[in-house]
Amino acid sequence: MDIKTASSLHRLRLVSAPEAVSFLLLLVCSVLKRTTEFNAVPVMGAIHGILFVLYVLFWLDAWNRTKWGLGTAALYFLLSVLPFGGFFAERKLKREAEDAVIASRARREGTVNA
Repeated sequence: MDIKTASSLHRLRLVSAPEAVSFLLLLVCSVLKRTTEFNAVPVMGAIHGILFVLYVLFWLDAWNRTKWGLGTAALYFLLSVLPFGGFFAERKLKREAEDAVIASRARREGTVNA
């Protein structure tokens, strides 16, 4: 995995959890808006909107660089629109990055010892 691909996956991973948190907070604010006088939906909606747009842009970049299949790309997009999905995406991306590092080290050690 080259540095640009690793960077695109890292960016997607970094925005996954905050996007999930903002989605959950937006849901809570929506309930509070309907049950109390508290209305933070415009603020949380804007924050979540920005984070979601960043997630989609980083997802497109990662899809382009990693050459994911349609199923993998669709899974990562689906995780962005499900409550708690961003947390699962972050964990899966972290595992993918760790596997890539291990594979890279193994390739490097294999070429040095050969």
